[in-house]
Amino acid sequence: MPQFLQTLRQTERSTRDITSSPAFRSIFAIFMSFVVFGVFLLFIGRDPIDIYSSIFSTNLASKVGMSEVGVRMIPFVFTGLATAIPARVGLINVGGEGQLYLGAWGATGVALYSGIGTIWLMIPAMMIGGFIGGAAWSGLAILLRNWRGVNEVISTLLLNFVAISFVNIFVFGPWKNPEGFGYPYTPNFSDAATLSGFGDTRFHGGAVIALVAVVVSYLILSRTRWGFNMRAIGGNPGASQRRGVPVVKYMIVAMLVGGGMAGLAGMSEVAGIQHHLRPGISDNFGFLGFLASWLANHNPLTIIAMAALLAVILVGGDALQFTGNLPSAAMFILIGLTLFMVLGFRRKSEPAT
Repeated sequence: MPQFLQTLRQTERSTRDITSSPAFRSIFAIFMSFVVFGVFLLFIGRDPIDIYSSIFSTNLASKVGMSEVGVRMIPFVFTGLATAIPARVGLINVGGEGQLYLGAWGATGVALYSGIGTIWLMIPAMMIGGFIGGAAWSGLAILLRNWRGVNEVISTLLLNFVAISFVNIFVFGPWKNPEGFGYPYTPNFSDAATLSGFGDTRFHGGAVIALVAVVVSYLILSRTRWGFNMRAIGGNPGASQRRGVPVVKYMIVAMLVGGGMAGLAGMSEVAGIQHHLRPGISDNFGFLGFLASWLANHNPLTIIAMAALLAVILVGGDALQFTGNLPSAAMFILIGLTLFMVLGFRRKSEPAT
């Protein structure tokens, strides 16, 4: 009998450990968001089982659906990292959208005017141009924060709209394709400036760059002294400063690297999908990457899973316009519910992982 009671206590303890883990709470929160959205679907006269089956079968049962999910995931991962890296030092970067635009602008400038003729030099040069473009835009926000005390949430958010207008000046002006029949886009890139696709799908080499960025970010944030100091600053910047950690330096670097990651999202879009720069290059990728990072608790590896979830919902939502007579905008309700549920079930003191 005592052995049985001991086994029972161990089982209860294990169950309690599992149910209190961040991963379990996140999964349960996502499940509950689907339940609540299912009630909403019933309220408007739709069958939630049919809707959910259609979403996942559309994406996972065909090569085209899988490739479209992958295409959507790439910018989500980059812009998720753009949020996650500054978050480690307590900064909130809402400017992934604008930084993506400046990254696309920088990569386009390299593609059109560098004169590089080989893909092995052109793509790295475009990556550098995209990274610098995004980093420079996020640098404006951190400059305003340290120079004039402007909160980075406000500055990064407002700079998004400035970035879009800045890029449009070039697309409608000096970079406009003279052979484009009046349409506002730049000349098409050369073959050396395009990321190859996989097979006959739109899924392209930007996925490899995103995967490398995730792995490198994870290793630096979790396995190096630099990453440890960043977590310490995010937890208590005052104590870190007293212990001799250069807090301002870490914040500047984190924001610049975060902006650079969003810039790589812009580079991957113009090099992998569009093959030129045009207005509206991003479909709210920066804001959705911001959501992916918060859903993942700013963990670079978990961002991949959250980016996949958002991509499945959005691509499935596009298909539902035709198969389920449901506006694709309804999927943003599900995404919003997911975010609120995950944040609601997260413990107040739970640190970034």
